[in-house]
Parts: sequence; structure tokens; C-alpha cells
Amino acid sequence: MTSLTDAEQVERANTALYEAMERGDHEALSRLWLDGDISCVHPGWPVLRGRGEVLRSYALIMANTDYIQFFLTDVEVSVVADTALVTCTENILSGAPAEEEGELGPLVGQLVVATNVFRRTADGWKLWSHHGSPVLAESDEESEASD
Repeated sequence: MTSLTDAEQVERANTALYEAMERGDHEALSRLWLDGDISCVHPGWPVLRGRGEVLRSYALIMANTDYIQFFLTDVEVSVVADTALVTCTENILSGAPAEEEGELGPLVGQLVVATNVFRRTADGWKLWSHHGSPVLAESDEESEASD
């Protein structure tokens, strides 16, 4: 059996972050982050600093999202020494809370470009910083008007 390269290990850690979000598994998500000085920017949010503030934000998002699924595209991994940079496009499908109990709320699609920075630790690659920014796509009409 061949061992995984650093880039492959980082890509797995990156994927695990999104899978934990999809499952609503706050414990698993917490294990993926470094202890100490971390930062996070969710689309439209201010910078969150520190483990407590960052993890509280994920708990809040999970509590208010009935359904979320990420399709990652354009994933690029770069590793230099004990630091890794991942850029990707988060193609997100999410459902808001439903009006009626037991039903799924309306599904909404969103594109977010994300940068995730990882640090190598004795326990593997851990997330140091996440920055997500919404993609403001032009409609076909707008792009034709500018031609």
C-alpha cells in the first residue's frame, strides 16, 4: 500500500470539512480545526477569530439549515512545508426551514469561492483559516447588454 502524498492528505481533510457540514456533525467539524488562533469568513459575515467564535458560527449555521450539500469544483491544493492552501468553488444546495413540520423548505443554489488554509500537526492536517466569498454571477441578459 502506498502512502498518500501531502496534497492528497490535505484534499481529504478539506473534503472531510464539507462532509461534516453536510451531516451536521459539529463534533467532527471541531476536530478538523486547529486549536488556538484560527479565523473564518463566511460569505457576508465579518471576520471571526478564535476557536470558540468560529465553532459557534458553524453551530449556528447547522442549527438553521435543514439541508445542505456541497459539490466542490476547481479544487487546487498547494503544499509548502507544513502549510497548505486549498482553493475551490463550493456549489451549494441548501434548504431553509420548512413552514410545515416534516417537510423540506425551499432549496436554494449558491456559488461560493473558498480558500482554506491548513497546518500540519502531529494529528494530521488541521484547518487554520477558511474564507468564503459569494460569486455574483451575471445573468445572460446583463452580459449581452455589455457586449
